[in-house]
Amino acid sequence: MKTKTFNARLVWKQFEDVLVHRLPLSVIDRAVYSYLFRHSHLEGKRQVRFTLLSVALGTRLCIASVRQSVRRLIELGAFRLVERSKAGHVVEVRLPDEIPAARKDTGAEHVARPVGAVNLEETDFLQTKDLREAIHAREGGRCFYCLRRTKSRMLCLDHVVPRAEQGRNSHRNLVSCCQECNARKGDSSAANFLRSLYRDGKLTSDELTGQLRALKALAAGKLRPEIGSKEVSM
Repeated sequence: MKTKTFNARLVWKQFEDVLVHRLPLSVIDRAVYSYLFRHSHLEGKRQVRFTLLSVALGTRLCIASVRQSVRRLIELGAFRLVERSKAGHVVEVRLPDEIPAARKDTGAEHVARPVGAVNLEETDFLQTKDLREAIHAREGGRCFYCLRRTKSRMLCLDHVVPRAEQGRNSHRNLVSCCQECNARKGDSSAANFLRSLYRDGKLTSDELTGQLRALKALAAGKLRPEIGSKEVSM
């Protein structure tokens, strides 16, 4: 399907000045939308066929993060799902002015607040690099699940309660983990995944008990992240 003629400069301004403020897009959502926009409209077509792996490689994101972002962009109307199969997805990538939610008048413009002024429980920890790094720092460079020390470029963020089950981007629901655990966990619960690691001999009995306790502490808000040397305020 051929795309209509459009002004690329205008579309980019709409994306930066309108879309990201009127839709609750995370940094990951922006990366996925931009990547598929480039492989559709900028190649003269409205639809694009892709696999989650190809987008993950192209954006340097985890497959689970790409899967969650594609679902979210479809829900928000930025993508229209045409086909989904084992071979991959086909979506129509909508221009910013074609997305119903982005056209609505939302009133006052979004104003960014400094991190220290944001209520911890209302903070989306996928929104900025500093917030994402705060979650990684909380785990001390180790995968929350298998406890292996992992190079920073191989770490990603995982939703304890999957986005498919309405899991939030809260500090209570995000952990730092290695890409292998992120891919293997998928949409399974964190507790069940930890038990599977124990059965596979990748965690000891004491380590399993410790991480199950850590899950409870995380959900209770006891594992609070820090931004630099300053803890995010309640």
